[in-house]
Amino acid sequence: MVQKAEIKLWSTNTDSLNAVVTEIREIAKKTGVRIRGPIPLPTKRLIVPTLKLPHGEGSKKWDKWELRIHKRLIIVDADERVMRQIMRIRVPEDVYIEIRLR
Repeated sequence: MVQKAEIKLWSTNTDSLNAVVTEIREIAKKTGVRIRGPIPLPTKRLIVPTLKLPHGEGSKKWDKWELRIHKRLIIVDADERVMRQIMRIRVPEDVYIEIRLR
């Protein structure tokens, strides 16, 4: 039975997230390993309402700041040389990776 590796990636920057995903897909295609994904997981939205400075009398004014966290899931057959190549990928600081073996 072949072990599977679940690679979960998340970031606030979609460009750098997609760049890392394409590198992982290229590694899997070159080695001929089965790959499923990238499966887009639901985007997490963090909304922070902040009160604007008061300008005289009147109603309160609010600003809303939003942070979106984009997530992807990739499932790869966990071959030893494939996992070593995936561990060597240069990952930007704003992309986070979690690898679980099943």
